[in-house]
Amino acid sequence: MDRQQKALRHIDKTGRGVEIGPSHNPLVPKREGYHVHIIDHMSRQQLIAKYEDHKVDLGNIEEVDFVWSGQSFADLTGKRKYYDWVIASHLIEHTPDLIGFLNNCDSILKDDGVVSLVIPDKRYCFDYYRPITGLARIIDSHLQQNKIHSAGTVAEYFLNVVSRDRQIAWGAGAGGALNFVHTLDDATSGMKTVLQDKAYLDVHAWCFTPHSFRLIVHDLCSLGLIGFREVDFLPTAGHEFFVTLSRSGKGINQSRLELLDMIDTELSQAASESRCRSLSMKGFGLIRLLRRLKRRFT
Repeated sequence: MDRQQKALRHIDKTGRGVEIGPSHNPLVPKREGYHVHIIDHMSRQQLIAKYEDHKVDLGNIEEVDFVWSGQSFADLTGKRKYYDWVIASHLIEHTPDLIGFLNNCDSILKDDGVVSLVIPDKRYCFDYYRPITGLARIIDSHLQQNKIHSAGTVAEYFLNVVSRDRQIAWGAGAGGALNFVHTLDDATSGMKTVLQDKAYLDVHAWCFTPHSFRLIVHDLCSLGLIGFREVDFLPTAGHEFFVTLSRSGKGINQSRLELLDMIDTELSQAASESRCRSLSMKGFGLIRLLRRLKRRFT
């Protein structure tokens, strides 16, 4: 399956749906016959202006049906329990209030509706050195009704995101040097923007591995903070994984302890891959040194 097929695995093409924040890369374009409304933070004209220098196909940018400015999705669309599905690709990690976002989706979905999420795996993107997100921050952000990211989140993001061989996302086994993307000045400037201007900065608030996200969803549902359970899960391909949620989902088929062990394995594997790459690069450097010495003395 390609990424579109994975994301749409539980989507009924004949149903009515919403894609949130597709910008220039929609998964369910209207021209392919999907009955979809688009929610984004800008109009189509504004998105075209935003991406005109980014070497993307501007023709892929959909007409935006609802321009979101912080209100609930139900108030924005004027529809409650109306849609059959919601799709959000590489979006949930940007939300200041993850619980609020999922409950927002719930408010516009029919009782048997589904949410299809495509989520970056922190092991294979610029979040590589950032810690996985725990339950505490997610719950606290919701109870504080956060509308923008905190100064601490902004600082931690700017100080720790990296590129690998000048790429911000990669797959398992990828080589290349890791380098910081931003500077200390970026971090201090970002903090001032949040604290003084009360402005939203578009950063990743949350970092997940596949099983850490699955456990978060399970725990939030168990605590009564969301109504969704897991319907389906597909492991990481490239730098992203796929999760479908619904009120009618059966949930995880592992215990919490088993999932915690699986998370530990995910992180250990990533660390092992990194050590192997480091040793390989050192070995390659030694070989080059020996070759130079051989040429010098022969």
